[in-house]
Amino acid sequence: MSTSGSVRVAAIDCGTNSIRLLVADIATGPDGRRRLTDVHREMRVVRLGEGVDATGRLAPQALDRTWRALADYTAVLRSCGAQFVRMAATSATRDAQNRADFVAMVRETLGQDPEVITGQEEAELSFIGGVGDVDPAGGPFLVVDIGGGSTEMVTGSVVDGRPELTGAVSLDLGCVRITERILRGDPPTAAERAEARDWARGLLTGGLAQQPIARTARFIAVSGTATTVAAAARRLPRYDPAVIHLSEIGSADVRRVADTMLAATRAHRAVLPFMHPGRVDVIGGGSLILAELLDLVGTATAGRPQGPITTVTVSEHDILDGLALSLA
Repeated sequence: MSTSGSVRVAAIDCGTNSIRLLVADIATGPDGRRRLTDVHREMRVVRLGEGVDATGRLAPQALDRTWRALADYTAVLRSCGAQFVRMAATSATRDAQNRADFVAMVRETLGQDPEVITGQEEAELSFIGGVGDVDPAGGPFLVVDIGGGSTEMVTGSVVDGRPELTGAVSLDLGCVRITERILRGDPPTAAERAEARDWARGLLTGGLAQQPIARTARFIAVSGTATTVAAAARRLPRYDPAVIHLSEIGSADVRRVADTMLAATRAHRAVLPFMHPGRVDVIGGGSLILAELLDLVGTATAGRPQGPITTVTVSEHDILDGLALSLA
């Protein structure tokens, strides 16, 4: 049951690589800001976007994996007494020719349709979730979500507890997409790594050109790629969200992690104590994207009086939290 003065909600984020559930209580504080108190938070890697970049279709086995996770999530949120539920599907479902099959499966399992949100909506929700625990005075912010099939970038500030966005873009660049398209070797070859860097830099440069990046004061990265890179940079003996949340990682450490992940075999990555099994094969591509982006952000902000941005703040909160906050 929710506490007095709060509302209990549930949010489900179904991306290219993972499906995640958040059940939380939302209350408004004395400062007017809405805050979440977690009741249940869970993530499963179902790889819904397996092969979508090549075939344009959601594979039957991927739909089955997703259904099994969603059925469990539905039981959890009902047992927790969630009053409102919102489920969003992102890049893989947007791109799939047979997304009607996915929608029908969700309707039958959850009892309501998922929202197949646009890249713009995904970016905005990621921003709301990503800045929720950050001092608003530290903005303007650039919030980036490197997903499995897409990367969202959004700039903006928080004014009187509400986000004011100045730009948002979604790129067809993600850790699963870049791995399936280019980084096929185990480990990737030098030629594959060079091709991936060129492709990523080209797309990221175009995305940043659409943002008022020169005025940005803080770069925040959300979601699994960023949090895994943070765990690796800190050489954690186990994955620890409390240590990772709002930690700052410098560009040299991000580059070191990316180079290490790309040079390692999948077997070597799998034994890292902080590594989720579902990220073993795609973390090289994700860390490459983050490293290239931080370099480009540093160059784009070099003219600031306070100097270029050379660090990234890593947040455990992202589009999932944005979805939940949108329900109150």
